[in-house]
Formats: sequence, C-alpha cells, structure tokens
Amino acid sequence: MNKGKIEVINMKKGKMFGRSAIIIMAILALLTNVGFASADPLTGEEGVTQSMIIIGCALAMGIAGIGSAMGLMLAGTSAVAVTGEKPELFGKCLIFQVLPMTQAVYGLLTAILLMMGAGLLGGSGADLTNPMLGISAIGIGLVVGLTGLSAANQGMVASASISATARNPSVAARGIIYTVMPETIAIFGLLVGILLMTGLGLL
Repeated sequence: MNKGKIEVINMKKGKMFGRSAIIIMAILALLTNVGFASADPLTGEEGVTQSMIIIGCALAMGIAGIGSAMGLMLAGTSAVAVTGEKPELFGKCLIFQVLPMTQAVYGLLTAILLMMGAGLLGGSGADLTNPMLGISAIGIGLVVGLTGLSAANQGMVASASISATARNPSVAARGIIYTVMPETIAIFGLLVGILLMTGLGLL
C-alpha cells in the first residue's frame, strides 16, 4: 500500500474517532449540566404528559438500539471471519464494525434531551400541562428511532466493505465512505427531532 493511501486511511480513522469523541463529550456535558438530580413523578395531566415523553424516550433508544445491534452483528460476523485469516486487518475491520453503533448514540442523545425537557433530570423542564408535548415526544422518538434502523443497512454495507478489504486492503478508505452513507438518514432524523424539540420548547 502506498504512502498516500495510508494517509487517507489514517485521516478517515482520525475523523471517525474525533466524531465519536465529540458525541461522548456532548453527552457528558449534558449530564454535567443537569447533574444527577432526581425529580418526583408528576400526577394528573402533567403526569400523563410526562409519561408520554418517557414513551418517546423508550422509542428513540429502543428502536435505534435494535438497528445498531443488527448492524453490529452483521459487520461483526464478517470482521471475525476476516481477522481469523488475516489478523493484520483487525484495525480496519474494527472501524467498519463500530460505525453502525452511532445510531444508538443518536437515540441516547434524543432520550436525554427529552428527559431534560420533561424535568426528569432535575430542573423545571417544559410546561407539561399541554398534552400536545407528550404526543409530540412520541413522534420525536419514532422519527429518531425509525431512522436509526438505517444502522442495519449500514451493517450490511460494512460487511461487504470488510469482505472487499480482505481481498484488497487498498479499498478500505472507499469502503468507509460507502459505509457512512446510510448513516445520513439517521442524522436527518436526529436533526428533525432536535428542531421539533426546540420549536416545542422542550430544549
């Protein structure tokens, strides 16, 4: 492999790990800002709205988590097979295998933001007397969760890219580009969810 291709692969690795680090730091910053204060469950109309927001959290994390688990399984089985024959490709296979996990991170981020909006992590939160917030939170959870199912398709592309890399290691950088493309659907879903939360006053 020539020096230029090695630099491209190293640059892709750096971008991926940089993106993961930014997401982790953002989540830690959210948790630091809200602390780990617990909130008393609400009753009456506010309690119903709060419960619906919790359902939205569960949908975002649960559905996106299923998609990521399927993607990790598809990519992981190919990665194990390849590294069994070519251990030197472990690093490249690991990059492909980790990529479908980001959709679960988007689901986690959405759930945390919804919990903050409902006042479940301490603080005042939004005005929960409006029942529309609960129904909207379920919609937000579905948007992020269903677009997070793109992780399963991403796992299929990652699996094919791992197989291609096993035959010709020089195509790894191109395989990463192809593997990242299905994730754009989940990014659009996360963006819609954040915009809806902002417009509804949940953020």
